[in-house]
Amino acid sequence: MSKLSLTLAAMVAAFVPLAGAGAAITGAAVADPAACRPGSQHPALLVRVSGFKAISGDLRVQVYGDDPKQFVKGGERLARIDMPVRQAPTELCIAVPVPGRYAVAVRHDVNGDGNSGLNDGGGFSRNPRISLGDVLARRMPAYEDVVIAVGNGPKPVDVVLNYRQGLSIKPLAMVNTRVAVN
Repeated sequence: MSKLSLTLAAMVAAFVPLAGAGAAITGAAVADPAACRPGSQHPALLVRVSGFKAISGDLRVQVYGDDPKQFVKGGERLARIDMPVRQAPTELCIAVPVPGRYAVAVRHDVNGDGNSGLNDGGGFSRNPRISLGDVLARRMPAYEDVVIAVGNGPKPVDVVLNYRQGLSIKPLAMVNTRVAVN
């Protein structure tokens, strides 16, 4: 794989390789459907991932807390959830410890091989634009461009996946995609 291919895959994959095809949850935050039920007062993220290239492979959702230095490159995440892609769009509820500011990074390993590849996709909370220039310079979106405030109760977070398309990185056609300002 060329240096450009590896850099692109690393950017779209949020610098984290996927491990295994089975669902796994690690970190202080937890997958908890009850935290997103109507009337819940538990702080949680209702992450809705859309814009899938294919209903295949694995999805990784990572949650970062209120420390810009730890966002993606720092690696200190509150939660990482790995799961097979079985439907699109996909929703999952992640309970967080306290109300506060959080950021979400998502990776779609299209073929489920656990390796970053040119066909894989990725996205972030608040759906910042990702350019080829960002990828070549290994620049991640700024924390302030992806951070969201979570209070008491579930916070909807819509993440639209981006994929390489020629010399661009962008969402596929806006099919099965709900975009909301977070």
